[in-house]
Amino acid sequence: MKVKYSPIQSAEKERLFMREKLLIVDDERMILELTSMVLRSKGFDVSVVDNASDSYERIEREQPALVLLDYMMPKVNGLDALKEIRERFPETYVIMFTGKGSEEVAVELMKAGASDYILKPFSNAKLVERIENVLRLRSIELRNKELVDEQQRLLDEIERWNRELEERVEHKTAELERAHHEILMTEKLAALGHLSAGMAHEIRNPLNSISLFAQILQSGLKNKPEMKTYSEKIINEVERIDAILVKLLSTSKRSPFQLRTIHIHDVIEKSLQPFLEQMRAQGVILQKKLLNETPSILADAEELGQVFSNLFSNALFEMKQGGTLTVALTHDDRDALVTVADTGGGIPEDHLNEIFDPFFTTKERGTGFGLSVVLRIVKTYAGRINVQSEQGRGTTFKIWLPLA
Repeated sequence: MKVKYSPIQSAEKERLFMREKLLIVDDERMILELTSMVLRSKGFDVSVVDNASDSYERIEREQPALVLLDYMMPKVNGLDALKEIRERFPETYVIMFTGKGSEEVAVELMKAGASDYILKPFSNAKLVERIENVLRLRSIELRNKELVDEQQRLLDEIERWNRELEERVEHKTAELERAHHEILMTEKLAALGHLSAGMAHEIRNPLNSISLFAQILQSGLKNKPEMKTYSEKIINEVERIDAILVKLLSTSKRSPFQLRTIHIHDVIEKSLQPFLEQMRAQGVILQKKLLNETPSILADAEELGQVFSNLFSNALFEMKQGGTLTVALTHDDRDALVTVADTGGGIPEDHLNEIFDPFFTTKERGTGFGLSVVLRIVKTYAGRINVQSEQGRGTTFKIWLPLA
């Protein structure tokens, strides 16, 4: 039964296939002329070529939607040309003309990528109908490909967003952990302040009595050198305990200070001076990267110097057999950044969260107050301190101090 198209259907077909580019490849001039005439009358943009070899250049230049390709041609036969076209120009579809109507040929052509095949001789109506069907199929498949490509693009974009989100969550989590850690350190310092003030008062009273009695004993033992030595040892130990109490108080209680406008590089240079001889003796190389034009900050130079002295002392303790001490000073529009790095043995990972705690030390004769004092002073100036360490490769302290 012949299908009748309504005016709407015909208009839709005309809109869909109007001026679609077609290329006819056939070595028979009569077929080229007649077929092109018929297809041009139907509104197609038709070009012709009489051999497969020349068709590749024409397809590349004109990019036709469809190629009508003869199966039997000299030099390059239609089957080889079909495979070449489908491989090089996947958006160009192919309909084969063939005089061989066997099932084997049909299967071979479809496997090679033909969209359809037409047996010679053929009617004009059948030719146009087959072309329209293939063009309709091409339109659907290309649109599906666009949708698939768009879907893949959206999936890639979603994956990129997920990676960015994970990175932001990881970054924010690290910031929260650092903030939480700083809050804990501040609370520890506050608790230590109350504890150390009470301890200093309660311990110093009996210490004072012990010292007085030891001095009285010493004055009465002038003729007994050995016993006098014992009393001197008692007095020395009392003084050592008192010095420890002073250090304990310094971790939480601010000593008398005087705020002035100072330049950090001057404080760093002054703090380095007492350690230069020790560096030479230990074979430690000093690398200074100090900006002389660093903006000023409001601070007590002596108090701030304690920060750098403690860090230099700890670094040299870790490099008794030599190494490199790097001291750097940079700034942005808000903070000055001081970096103190050594190439010593590093800090074990499980100790990194404890190094600022009072009494924590890995030194045999250390009191564990040095870094607590550093933390207290940095916090006093509304600064931040960060430590990174890798065992066997050294430790890096970074201190941010607000500019004046």
